[in-house]
Amino acid sequence: MLPPISFLRAVQRTQLTALKGLPACRRYASHGHGPHYNEPSGYLFGEKPLPSGLKRKREDWEIAWWIGMYGTMALACVLLYYKPDDSPSAWAYKEAKARMEARGEKTDYP
Repeated sequence: MLPPISFLRAVQRTQLTALKGLPACRRYASHGHGPHYNEPSGYLFGEKPLPSGLKRKREDWEIAWWIGMYGTMALACVLLYYKPDDSPSAWAYKEAKARMEARGEKTDYP
């Protein structure tokens, strides 16, 4: 059973009047220093193109990312290659071969 509407409105009114007494300041994660964001520069990832003949200096995290990304891909390829064949047709083939050998029938065909 739901409470009467008049009771709900009275509770809402008391909560609104209690909130009106609070200070009107807002706090943000940036501690109120205004919006901070990287202005668009027109360059990919914000990096200016280097003069010809110079190589880009890698950041510290890039080597770990490459090793993690491509190492995981290589590991997944190896694991998928050696994954056991658990398809229904493979099971049926093994079962049929075992039953034929149990009956003494020939299982290898020329």
